[in-house]
Amino acid sequence: MADALLVRVYGRKTELLVDRETELRNFQVLRAHGCAPDLYCAFQNGLCYQFLPGIALGPDHVRDPHIFRLVAREMARVHAIHANGSLPRPILWQKLHKYLSLVKTELSPKVSNASLPRDVPSPEALEQELAWMEETLSQLGSPVVLCHNDLLCKNIIYDRTRERVRFIDYEYTGYNYQAFDIGNHFNEFAGVKEVDYGLYPSKETQLQWLHSYLQAYKELTQGHPGDSQVSQEELETLYVQVNKFSLASHFLWGCWGLIQDKYSTIDFNFLRYAKLRFKQYFKMKPVVTALQLPK
Repeated sequence: MADALLVRVYGRKTELLVDRETELRNFQVLRAHGCAPDLYCAFQNGLCYQFLPGIALGPDHVRDPHIFRLVAREMARVHAIHANGSLPRPILWQKLHKYLSLVKTELSPKVSNASLPRDVPSPEALEQELAWMEETLSQLGSPVVLCHNDLLCKNIIYDRTRERVRFIDYEYTGYNYQAFDIGNHFNEFAGVKEVDYGLYPSKETQLQWLHSYLQAYKELTQGHPGDSQVSQEELETLYVQVNKFSLASHFLWGCWGLIQDKYSTIDFNFLRYAKLRFKQYFKMKPVVTALQLPK
């Protein structure tokens, strides 16, 4: 495996969901900061890059405190990549509006099919939820940083020999709310093929994870290696922001699943996955709405 390469070929109609030029640009930025493998070439429908040795994580690994601290610190490294003086805008709302408009234009008859009223919300209901989220979440004060935006377990490679993790697959990478990236990762504790939201991390686990993250993020952005204190208020603030933004993650991947169900050639039940994400969104909404930022 010493000279192995990885060739990635894009899926059918994924250009509806992914901006390939932006993906390439973000890949190069991450590489320049030591957060991505070497990129050898890009071609019309794919990429060729360095193969990273290690194991792709599973739901058990991300719960292991030793490994999740490595993940938290690596995420802080990505988030600390500066935007070269510009004030970047979060891609979240633009992406959610785009996905929802695709659901409406590409899938309307299917989505509003009378046999699916309980499983898939109507486009009108989704529009209402998006308006509510945009108004509520954008006021939480979460910083806008360079985010991976798709940190499911299999996109994290753990290299035992070097005791480090690396992130792969930058299709959805872009500037976004810090709390979205973390909340999205916590949602992914549930797995993808056999989704179990009972695996969503407890508050205790989250606070340990967030403490490691904040310590690393402050060291990297404020330049006090080994000396960054994390206050209880900072921890609680990030905890509340993360759990509220986890709703936006469910909403995004729910819409994504509906679009993939129409176009993807991958043998995966995207419609079932979309239904699970929307179900979890509505289940968690009253819980996270009740969370209050520390005064």
